[in-house]
Amino acid sequence: MSPEDQLAELKRGVVDLHVEAEFVERLRAGKPLKIKAGFDPTRPDLHLGHTVLMNKMRAFQELGHEVIFVVGDFTAQIGDPSGRSGTRPVPTREEIVEGAKSYASQAFKILDDEKTRVVYNSEWLGEMKFDDVIRLAGKYTLARMMERDDFKKRWAENQSISIHELLYPLAQGYDSVALECDVELGGTDQLFNLLVGRQLMREYGLRPQLVMTTPILEGINAREEDGRIVGDKMSKSLDNYVGVNEPPKEMLGKLMSISDALMWRYYELLSTVPEADVASRKAACLSGETNPRDAKSALAREIVARYHDAAAADEAWRSWEAQFSRREVPVDMPTVTLSAGDEAGLWVPKALVEAGLVKSSSDGRRRLQQGAVSVDGSKVTDMQAKLEKGGTYVVKAGKRAWATITIE
Repeated sequence: MSPEDQLAELKRGVVDLHVEAEFVERLRAGKPLKIKAGFDPTRPDLHLGHTVLMNKMRAFQELGHEVIFVVGDFTAQIGDPSGRSGTRPVPTREEIVEGAKSYASQAFKILDDEKTRVVYNSEWLGEMKFDDVIRLAGKYTLARMMERDDFKKRWAENQSISIHELLYPLAQGYDSVALECDVELGGTDQLFNLLVGRQLMREYGLRPQLVMTTPILEGINAREEDGRIVGDKMSKSLDNYVGVNEPPKEMLGKLMSISDALMWRYYELLSTVPEADVASRKAACLSGETNPRDAKSALAREIVARYHDAAAADEAWRSWEAQFSRREVPVDMPTVTLSAGDEAGLWVPKALVEAGLVKSSSDGRRRLQQGAVSVDGSKVTDMQAKLEKGGTYVVKAGKRAWATITIE
């Protein structure tokens, strides 16, 4: 590709690019660029929100550039304060090591493992002595550090800011110094940290890196309000995520549950379908020529095939269509046997918990109130309802949670 064509391809879905003129200049030089992105392994699993950035890394790889996957096994011990309203809890070393192994294996579902350089930032940060840290801290001012939105907000609200949190952007920035990167990628919440790296490279006499940010992906329950997508970012803690390692049927079911408006956001950030084709699909849906469900199923099957395979995506779609489109009971639902003890029956919310259909009794009560629970095809809303001892029931809680429950 020409430098201009590369620029157009790489800018797809990008929010910030510092600085575009410098980026074009480096592309025109004709040498492969060194691209860096860092991931702190604070949790063992990746979800689709993480893959937005990794898809951009893959795009750089396919254009012949060098991609460096930085495992932040050292910076994870500090805890990234970006977007935090309080000090982040520090994971144990064992959790970090386990998370690092998991991250690397899942990342290669997206990245080309033969073209990806994996490094751990403990290799250089762990070797620094205290006087090295002092010299690093001397290359940035407190006034600039306190310009960060999250620090500024916490300071104004009298929330604590630990000294070690101020060191995080410097540690991340030093990664770029150690690796002498051309470009650093990150989410929009990482912009401050990435620009610190650009400044530190100047301080160390290096050509400053370019900075490119990708959007933060909203969770599957986000909705459209006043023409824009509103909702929390995808997060395991908020239970609004689609995991990269989830089974095909679960992955497809979650993607089919998103709103039509959110679907186009996911097309933009997750799909490899050319932008022109996406625009055509959207126009056909808006005009009524095509059912939005068809566009959504195409997106869901594309994503499932990427992280599993085409056969798994087809099977997941057939199962979903049978269960939801034709309202058939799934043939592969789990079968569980529960005990009512000395009682004549088992309270429905408790049965839902013990069968693994909900997380808690309060969640079960909420689903009853919403009319989302059915037993043998009949909706149950009675908060005191029980499954009688000696019976076997087909129970549904929500859109995708089914089980055959026998009460002893």
